[in-house]
Amino acid sequence: MKLSQFKFKLPEERIAQTPAPFRDECRLMVLHTESGVIEHREHFYDILEYFDDKDVFVFNDTKVFPARLEGNKEKTGAKIEVFLLRELNEDLRLWDVLVEPARKIRIGNKLYFGEDESMVAEVIDNTTSRGRTLRFLYDGPHEEFKEALYALGEAPLPKSIISRKPTEEDLTDFQTVFARNEGAVTAPTAGLHFSKQLMKRLEIKGIEMAFVTMHCGLGNFRPIDVEDLSKHKMESEEMHVNAEACRLVNEAKQNHRHICAVGTTVQRVMETAIGADATLKEFDGWTNKFIYPPYQFGIADSMVANFYMPYSTLLMLTCAFGGYDLVMKAYKEALHDSRYRFGTYGDAMLILKD
Repeated sequence: MKLSQFKFKLPEERIAQTPAPFRDECRLMVLHTESGVIEHREHFYDILEYFDDKDVFVFNDTKVFPARLEGNKEKTGAKIEVFLLRELNEDLRLWDVLVEPARKIRIGNKLYFGEDESMVAEVIDNTTSRGRTLRFLYDGPHEEFKEALYALGEAPLPKSIISRKPTEEDLTDFQTVFARNEGAVTAPTAGLHFSKQLMKRLEIKGIEMAFVTMHCGLGNFRPIDVEDLSKHKMESEEMHVNAEACRLVNEAKQNHRHICAVGTTVQRVMETAIGADATLKEFDGWTNKFIYPPYQFGIADSMVANFYMPYSTLLMLTCAFGGYDLVMKAYKEALHDSRYRFGTYGDAMLILKD
């Protein structure tokens, strides 16, 4: 497959800038891969109609932290945006970050954050053209430091998709209701459609819920710069699969129940942790697995996705699961129906392998 095969014209006004008023009331498009039928449902909660007792939904329970900070450079006072990626060392307060504009930041510079500039960081290393290592100069306990740091942060909405300043509401909206393992700098967006009420309805219907973890990184939104997709390298992301998730998924597969992957990150987790016997295995580590057509999936037989951006790795994985022709046909229908919204806060797609 070539990068150019995932091109489509997406008008800016079709990119959702805010979520639906209620998480589970966005639109839902349903794709049946065997028959090629495409259904249009008014509400996401209609997804319940396609699953039964003992089917399994697999969710990514990563938790997004407020990773975007606005600061000022020492002496000049120049405004600097810092995007926290991951903590490297608790004792030394070292963080791997991205900075913009990167050209203004050099080793030895100090950056100040907060209205009173009480949070100070020193640049101690250059890791990439945009990346830096910061040492935060904070003397208190680690938990106190993290609390103070996060209080200064904003929801890390993807700038390439949502072209507005994050609000206080985004700290809640850009988080799944089942998030519990902190470490992501962007949300597993397919999971944003599930409300607490819908999760309860899944439980009442007897649907099992398994949770895996992938700490979603910014690589999901970085542009691909090669036409030949076999030459693209994904950024590594940390992932974990526990014994309980393996038990639920493998029992469902053994009993020929449906297994629904909620989002592209869950698909990548399961396809990384799949064993030679086609069962899900416990896993603690990192993955840079890149899935694009053609690809044979080994575990899930259904999938929840969003309407993703052109050229994105998320769209490529969706096409790999649903079939390139059917998924691109579905996108064409969505583009012709002005009610469908695209992107992080957009509408949802359910793909069923009938």
